[in-house]
This record gives sequence, structure tokens and C-alpha cells, in this order.
Amino acid sequence: MTEKEKARVHVLIEGRVQGVFFRAHTRDEATARGLQGWVRNLPDGRVEALFEGEREVLNSMLVWCHQGPRYSYVDRVDMEWQPYRGDLQGFRIVY
Repeated sequence: MTEKEKARVHVLIEGRVQGVFFRAHTRDEATARGLQGWVRNLPDGRVEALFEGEREVLNSMLVWCHQGPRYSYVDRVDMEWQPYRGDLQGFRIVY
């Protein structure tokens, strides 16, 4: 049995993504998927997140990021794939 491929992805999400509990829902979705990382609001109105885990699970999280929670509207998601580091523990909201 081979170990599943792990990776890290840095994400910037644009649209109506602040004031609609996007960070809290992102945390809940990432935690439910067993991902590590963080999420935060940016001063320009975007949401930034860093996810780390199995690539297949990361892909499902990215699909969710394109839709977001109820009352949000996502215009754009920019992603940058990075090598897995394994230096993150849990998933948290950063302020």
C-alpha cells in the first residue's frame, strides 16, 4: 500500500466573502476533512487560506471554496500549489 500524496495549497478567495461567516465555515469544512492550516480576512476584502493534507482531499476543499457558505458569493479563487511541509497542526482562524 502506498502513502497518499500530500501537498499544500495557498488560496485567495474574492467576492462577497467577508461578513458571511466564510472563515468559520472554512475552518469547519477543513477540520471535517482532516486538513491542517489557517484562514483569515484580508484588508482588501478577500479571504486567504492555507490548507495542507492529502491532495485528493485538498481538491474537494477547493471545490467548496469556489462555492463557499450560504450568503457568500465567490467571484474568483487563486491557488498556488506548494510542497507538503507537515509543519501545521489543526486548522484555525487567524486574526
